Amino acid sequence: MPPRLRLTLVAALTGALLAAAPGAATASAGRATALPATAPDYCAAQCRDILPAGENGNATLADILGNKVFGTRPAHTDDQLGPYSALASAYPGLTDSQLSSFFNDASFGVPAAQVASSTSPRSDVTIVRDKATGVPHITGTTRYGTEFGAGYAAAQDRLWVMDLFRHVGRGELSGFAGGAAANRQLEQSFWQAAPYTEAELQSQIDVLATSGDRAKQALADARAYLDGINQYISQAYNARTFPGEYDLTGHIDAITNAGSIQPFQLTDLVALASVIGALFGAGGGGELASAQVKEAAEARYGTVQGDQLWSSLREANDPEAVTTLHDGQSFPYALPPGDPQGVAMPDAGSVVPEQLVYNATGSATSAATKAAGVLPGNLLTAKHGMSNALVVSGKYTASGRPVAVFGPQTGYFAPQLLMLEELQGPGISARGAAFAGLSFYVELGRGQDYAWSATSAGQDITDTYAVPLCTPDGSPVTLAATSYLYHGVCTPFETLSRDDSWAPTTADSTAAGSYTLVMHRSNYGLVTARGTVGGKPVAFTSLRSSYRHEADSILGFQMFNDPGAVHDPTSFQQAAQNINYTFNWFYADSSHTAYYNSGNNPVRAAGVDPGLPVQADPAHEWQGFDPATNTARYTPASQHPQSVDQDYYVSWNNKQAADFGAAGFGNGSVHRANLLDARVKALVAAGGVTRSSLTKAMESAAVTDLRGEDLLPELLQVITSSPVTDPKQAAAVQQLQAWLQHGARRVETSAGSHTYADADAIRTLDAWWPLLAQGVFQPGLGAPLFSALTGALQINESPSGGQTGPSSGPTDANESIPHKGSSFQYGWWSYLDKDLRATLGTPVAGPLAQSFCGTESACRSTLLTTLAQAAAQTPAQVYPGDGDCSAGDQWCADSIIQRPLGGIADAKTTWQNRPTYQQVVEFPTHR
Repeated sequence: MPPRLRLTLVAALTGALLAAAPGAATASAGRATALPATAPDYCAAQCRDILPAGENGNATLADILGNKVFGTRPAHTDDQLGPYSALASAYPGLTDSQLSSFFNDASFGVPAAQVASSTSPRSDVTIVRDKATGVPHITGTTRYGTEFGAGYAAAQDRLWVMDLFRHVGRGELSGFAGGAAANRQLEQSFWQAAPYTEAELQSQIDVLATSGDRAKQALADARAYLDGINQYISQAYNARTFPGEYDLTGHIDAITNAGSIQPFQLTDLVALASVIGALFGAGGGGELASAQVKEAAEARYGTVQGDQLWSSLREANDPEAVTTLHDGQSFPYALPPGDPQGVAMPDAGSVVPEQLVYNATGSATSAATKAAGVLPGNLLTAKHGMSNALVVSGKYTASGRPVAVFGPQTGYFAPQLLMLEELQGPGISARGAAFAGLSFYVELGRGQDYAWSATSAGQDITDTYAVPLCTPDGSPVTLAATSYLYHGVCTPFETLSRDDSWAPTTADSTAAGSYTLVMHRSNYGLVTARGTVGGKPVAFTSLRSSYRHEADSILGFQMFNDPGAVHDPTSFQQAAQNINYTFNWFYADSSHTAYYNSGNNPVRAAGVDPGLPVQADPAHEWQGFDPATNTARYTPASQHPQSVDQDYYVSWNNKQAADFGAAGFGNGSVHRANLLDARVKALVAAGGVTRSSLTKAMESAAVTDLRGEDLLPELLQVITSSPVTDPKQAAAVQQLQAWLQHGARRVETSAGSHTYADADAIRTLDAWWPLLAQGVFQPGLGAPLFSALTGALQINESPSGGQTGPSSGPTDANESIPHKGSSFQYGWWSYLDKDLRATLGTPVAGPLAQSFCGTESACRSTLLTTLAQAAAQTPAQVYPGDGDCSAGDQWCADSIIQRPLGGIADAKTTWQNRPTYQQVVEFPTHR
């Protein structure tokens, strides 16, 4: 370390330690004289939850330096990580009485003996933190005080994260956190998805202000919440107890305290909401990739057979897909029409992405940097699976009461994007999780006598239009045109630009640089690419129904927190109808369970295929479309998938119901939701379901390799149809058979061993999968179609994020994030399953339109050849290592890492495919 930097850090550490020492100024107000009364709680200590790593996300500079130098850490930064991780090894013998070892007590209130602190930043609110986890329990005597306390507690626990994401939502992360390549990639992807002017962010607030009493109350709640945040900022700045990341990124001088933390305002909340909506609540938009698969299929097989193959690969309504609703319900939406109208197929090879970055200077011209960035650059663009839910009707439980195990799978960060809280005040009574900076309501959690959760639904609310380009003066039209035809009038594109610049800091050494991000917007949405259709230049635009309406969903979340608004399945579904994000919502109380799929589902013109680009003209617009407000006719609530008291519900981002069209590729016969469905179906058939047995079903699915459970039996059946004579091949087969007998699980030999049981078999399958996909499908598909298909659906999504197989380019669907836990959402599982079953002569509903593996003999030869290639790969080849793991370290490659958003890092934990925040609930009584 250079002497000057060492001196600066030592001085900073000394100053920070003095500021945090006893007797120094603190951000806390005076201690409350008495604990607030506990709200009515009908869960009788049978509600539990967990959110690793810990509640405390605020580390001062002294804390950060202490962590780096001495390994010390602030309290409650990782105390939920150990219990969360331990379930992976302990679940097989789990009982109800043992749930407390792996989940927090999610009861309302805090027993007097468990109170760690009690403060009142205002006279009308008390924030009690418990000793076990440090979660804030906020009780207000007024509505304003309650929300003020929510904002104050949020800033205490997540101020730095909130600040990061309000900048992400504006496409200006690099100027705030540094010019690392990942920071730039992330801000660019968000500027492409949701670019707004400040006036447009304010416009969403203005619309809410005129939308009825609930909306007015929501805005009043948000203002009180902001007041709480900003009071904490002021106090923390003066006391020098603010997050140390502000020092390390140059916003505040570590010695003099010169600098500032900008106050939060309502438009920041809209920017934050736009991030959450883009990450977790959108769907569709893959029409160009779908069109390119269709064109390549027709070029390979001819128009008729090629179109049939494309349709079978798309699996828009696969009859074998596992569905959340399985009682014969049908909810037709976004299905391919028999005679598509207005399809705008791009000319082969003509599509070019729209230029986003202009006027790059300095380090902006470099695609790689030494600094890692605060967030993964492909956080938005890499496909994610989020969240799962297991809900069982009381008819099949031991107690006769519904049981639910559910939660969102939002990735792993330190601190987490979510935070825990309890809110009690006039018209508010809830405990659970909320996204940092939007926690004026609990977004997923429990009320007095009910609990709710969500999974990302991803139904198609985004369409791609082919907008004809034009020139106002009638000169020849090229792809560079700055105007487009709208209802016969040559209309200029709107230009939305963001200037970003950065300089090196202690946290990010990236050299100074700058650029301008530019998006063009039409009445048909944001321009994402250009090309030709029938030889004529067009812009391809993306039109999302929730764009410019991210703030609207506030009403549904407000209702979830209001015990007067939600009290049974019907009222819960009515609340969910006010959320325009694409989510699957689940509900459980002491007597009932329920489900509802939310989102603004546009009503398309007759004959439009939602899976392909469409002509931009009045005949093919969304019905009732108004570009000035980005509104349209939406399908009525009755047409959204919904149910009450089905025997059980499972969801892992799978198909919602029969005839509810899948937005993208890959929703077929094998899906990770099969892991849940098989286990819960068996529990329900046996009866007597308990909280622990349902938790075991969840965790069993969480540590199981989908490919091993659902595809390995078929692969081995083909291979062992004749004796395997090659010794190396036979040894690999025996290892795979043994692993299958052990449940195809990816678990340690013992807790903490950091070595997998059946490690060789797991390594072989990891290496084999991309070789299988290529060996079975590429000869029949041909290189162009194979490449196009990898652009629409990635081949693999392994726990390590590796073994992706051939890629069609740097921006295709094969992008993956390592150490993220979530796995097996996207891949060619169904394709191989259907093809192998056809080879074996097993009935297949919705088969692929072409055979690829061929006869059993030919298929066996391909499988054995690729198996031998896989078995010959060394551990270092299969797991090449990264900045966190040595090459060949299988367990480490799979391990979950809480991606540091700031200065405190957490230990690696064993792989689980599991929600980040999770509830286990069973209500014995009701109001």
